[in-house]
Parts: sequence; structure tokens; C-alpha cells
Amino acid sequence: MIATPQPQKMTVATYLDWEPHQELRYEFVNGDVFAMTGGSLPHNDIAINVLTALRAQVRAQGCRINIADAKVNVTPSIYRYPDLVVSCDPRDQAATDAIRHPKLIVEVLSPGTEALDRGDKFKEYRTLPTLMEYVLVSGTEISVEVYRRGEGRLWLYTAYQAEDMIPLESVGVEVPVTLIYEAVDLGG
Repeated sequence: MIATPQPQKMTVATYLDWEPHQELRYEFVNGDVFAMTGGSLPHNDIAINVLTALRAQVRAQGCRINIADAKVNVTPSIYRYPDLVVSCDPRDQAATDAIRHPKLIVEVLSPGTEALDRGDKFKEYRTLPTLMEYVLVSGTEISVEVYRRGEGRLWLYTAYQAEDMIPLESVGVEVPVTLIYEAVDLGG
């Protein structure tokens, strides 16, 4: 999804009251709101494939899995909409407004969002003590990157290609890269 800045500044309380009544979803970053405009069909197909690959196994563990319309409360003044989020924290099981304790976040990259997903969003997400893995899935080529929390502030990076299996250690699931891109037309 592409974030488009909006001109008005808001408080967190105003944003939380205002946003549910809007036709579009809006991210909130330190008083600024950003409209989340539509993604491509391949972007959507990839997100659905990841959801399908993970859903049964993470639900069996008592975890919650959401896509697209579930916002994550990153800090008191930042709310983001990742493409997929998994929380195994009991405090998120009955959440109705935002996930606050994610274990796994997946972003599907597009040319319009890649810099934000790799930069500011990853910097923000790293502050979440419960986040164990951050997955970046390319929407233009077969490529998946996983950042895993290590000791202290260390994040371990692993890149995966078409023939690989991705061990998502945070949720104890292995996913073949081919499944993530199954029936996805990358346009080339």
C-alpha cells in the first residue's frame, strides 16, 4: 500500500475517533496522517498467500493473524498498517482497535513503499519488544528477506530465493518461497 500524506495535524485521540469513519485507512505518525491507497493485484495475491500459508498453524498456537486492515500501535504516537501481523500475546486476543504486541510483521514491498518499509517502518517496528521477525516480500521479483531479533539490538538478516524454505522461527512455521508467489503474476 502507498501512504499519501494528508495536510491536517491531529492528536492521537482525534485520530482514533476520526479514522474508523473514513473510507480509506490512515496511518498516524507523530500527528501526521497518511492515507493508505490501494496496492496492486500481485501485492494482494502475495499477502493472501502468506496469510494462507500461516493461518492454520498460528491459530492452532493460539495466536492472532491479521492482514491489511489491522493497525499496529507501534508507539503512543505511531499507528501503522502492515500487510500482515501475528500476535501471540494474550493482551491482543480481544483487541478491537489495534495490535500492540506483535511477534511477526510482514510487509509486501512495492516501488512506492519499499524505502518506507525498509527505513522508517523497520526503525519503528524494532522498538516493539515483542517483535521477533520482520519479513519483507518483494512485489516485483521472487525475493524474501527476513530480519530476526538477536541479542540486544542485533537483528540478523537472511535473504531467500525461489527454491528456499523460510523458517519463521517466531511462529515455528516453515514456508516455501514458491508458496508465497504461487499464482502471482509479477508482470514480467
